[in-house]
Amino acid sequence: MGEYVSVEARGNVALVRLDRPPANAMDQALLDEASAAAAQVARERPDAVVLTGRPDFFSAGVDLNVALHLDQAGQRAMVTGINRMIAGWYCCPRPVVTAVNGHAIAGGLFLALCGDWRVGTTQGRYGLTEARVGVPYPAVVLAVARAELAPPVLRRLMLRAHLLDAGEAQREGLWDEVVAPGDVLGRALERAEELAALPRRTYERVKQQLRGPVLAAVADALDGADPLAGDWIGDETSDAAAARLRQAAE
Repeated sequence: MGEYVSVEARGNVALVRLDRPPANAMDQALLDEASAAAAQVARERPDAVVLTGRPDFFSAGVDLNVALHLDQAGQRAMVTGINRMIAGWYCCPRPVVTAVNGHAIAGGLFLALCGDWRVGTTQGRYGLTEARVGVPYPAVVLAVARAELAPPVLRRLMLRAHLLDAGEAQREGLWDEVVAPGDVLGRALERAEELAALPRRTYERVKQQLRGPVLAAVADALDGADPLAGDWIGDETSDAAAARLRQAAE
């Protein structure tokens, strides 16, 4: 489908894979391709969808090496791209299973939360670390997180900005189940087949009922300009993110 995102048929299930080495960090191209893949599966209506990443990384979130150098127009484009990608997957009418086959951090965790069923791996690390690198939250991702995580869990993840291991993540409700790394995709495909066997029209209607209020908030955020779009990367962000990148390189 594109340079970083592929869509293939696994029987009656569409397998969507993100693959931007080394960590599936999100630049504008990956955001656009992931949004296009969501639009494709919404249009083609496969029986179910499995969304996964590359070995060891579901996604490390926004590529800080790119984000730190964006001008104001680039910031607006990236915030809009993040909002549209998350909205596209969260609003997908068909069953979506996220096969979180590695680390899911910041924007990567938000994407994983779009799954109707979420399979994590025992070797992953997970968290919302935006506050640690000085990056605030776009409107759509925040709406999805508030809908999918209990308020105390979200408070701890966002304000402490730490990483969880697989057991902690499952206890906090991030994942529905956790399996060994080599079993993640197979288990996700099994769960997708289970969801695909449910009556199609009823499933889509129940999903709409379940997520209706959030979908309305998402639509409002996409229709209007996210107030964050023009003020996403500031001096504090640059300093914190640069320090984080230096630490990762050591």
